[in-house]
Amino acid sequence: METQQHKKVLFICYSFSGQTRGLMLHMEKGLEESGISLTSERLETSAPLHFPFGSIRKTVVMMLLTFFRHRVPIKPLSQKCQDNYDLIILAGPTWSYNPSGPVLSLFDWDGATLFKNKTVIPLISCRGYWRMHWLGLKSLLKKHKARVPNRIIFTHPSKEPWRTIGVFLKLAGRSPETSKTIGKHYHKYGHIKEQQKEAFRFGSELGKALINNLPLENINFRTPPTGCNPD
Repeated sequence: METQQHKKVLFICYSFSGQTRGLMLHMEKGLEESGISLTSERLETSAPLHFPFGSIRKTVVMMLLTFFRHRVPIKPLSQKCQDNYDLIILAGPTWSYNPSGPVLSLFDWDGATLFKNKTVIPLISCRGYWRMHWLGLKSLLKKHKARVPNRIIFTHPSKEPWRTIGVFLKLAGRSPETSKTIGKHYHKYGHIKEQQKEAFRFGSELGKALINNLPLENINFRTPPTGCNPD
């Protein structure tokens, strides 16, 4: 019978504003506490990207580029990514309905070797419109012959249209939380503590399922704190 030490997870993450990374760190703790051997790889862009962009013009330009799936070059992956893992978790934010530019570059350069015949679960951090991102990511993974048994999606908790307005202003370097008008409806950029706690619980449940060889398809990652309702 396999021991816990034989269960290995690779966590590949790109985080622009730190929101995805926050979820990842909590999920990693849950995995480790369940007895999983965890390896983390953070995608780094070849040229630095700064959050926030600093102006409305720069934000609009970036949104247009990312809508058309603009690639952002990344530094080479470390050798540890070539090891054998029981599961790869691919985490990243939604950029204009699509996977982020660094994640798209990852598929261009390493997809054929990294994901072939591997089990992969995407973790998506987004404002709210995640379905196109999810479908595009699943299509890319299937193209590289990966098995995709489930998905993990966290949306920002604010309601529309304030969520979209708040995120846009935050990217432009403004502080919508302090606005007398917008701040009444948009209290915080990104994810809240309840979602981080949920990420920890997901990591723990995922670790237990791996150790006990249970179907990953059966884990319910679509719960109220995530903001992603079952569909």
